Amino acid sequence: MSALIAFEAAARHESFTLAARELSLTESAVSRQVNGLEANLNIRLFVRVKQRVVLTKPGRLYSEQVRAALRKIEQDTLSIAAHGAGEGSLELAVLPTFATEWLIPRLPSFYAKHPGMKVNMGVRTNPFSFEEEHFEAAIHHGKPVWPRATSDFLFGEKMIVIARRELVGNSINEPVDVLKFPLLYCTTRPESWGQWFDAAKIKEDAVPLQSVGFELHSMVIRAAEAGLGVALVPEFFISDSVWASGVVRAHELSIPAVYPYYLVYPSNLRHSGPLDAFREWLLDEAKLFERKLNG
Repeated sequence: MSALIAFEAAARHESFTLAARELSLTESAVSRQVNGLEANLNIRLFVRVKQRVVLTKPGRLYSEQVRAALRKIEQDTLSIAAHGAGEGSLELAVLPTFATEWLIPRLPSFYAKHPGMKVNMGVRTNPFSFEEEHFEAAIHHGKPVWPRATSDFLFGEKMIVIARRELVGNSINEPVDVLKFPLLYCTTRPESWGQWFDAAKIKEDAVPLQSVGFELHSMVIRAAEAGLGVALVPEFFISDSVWASGVVRAHELSIPAVYPYYLVYPSNLRHSGPLDAFREWLLDEAKLFERKLNG
């Protein structure tokens, strides 16, 4: 195992020096581990070129296999460790704006119920393989189709049109009037304005003044707040401070998002203590929130 860990680090950096620094070993110790592995396999994993080491083709293939195996061991270790007395941690992948505007403000109630647990969060805006990442669950918006995973429905959302009051004034009376302004959108949902146009019965050949994309909804909201254009965003992402800053509904037409939010997790992790506790709490919070949304 030590040799595999040393090899994986050396392969990732293509440097014994950097691998040694990462693993708190000497460079000669990393070199001995790799040399021993090459001797056992009877395969050259690296080619030594002056002061550098470069992966051979078999070395590159083997490094990818070893990296995947080490990640799987790490995930399995976290999973089995979670089967304790209800304490532990959960590694959660989140959508950044969802986390900052909805999830994090509600977390104090989770910690009040489970003071021995913690939820570690990392950002992922696109689906990924749980087998290749350290995450144990994810908040996902989109089709609930993940390989070897379970998806629990959370809630849907309503998309509304917002802009800075000083930008639009009283100039948007009909839906087609939004085309007078740059249209701001989230690049993870490039089809959203097209769906709004369909609902508004705006002709397909209508051309906006300009379209500007941002990777995160939080960026879209900030752009609208700065007066850069008219934005189409989930209503529940807009905080009271944004409304107070001079942002208004630019038009009353709203549309439901095509896909809702889900909690997604590997099916083999269903009985993890931290995941079960977080899942139960999250589903309760989602039900309360959906009731509030539906009035």
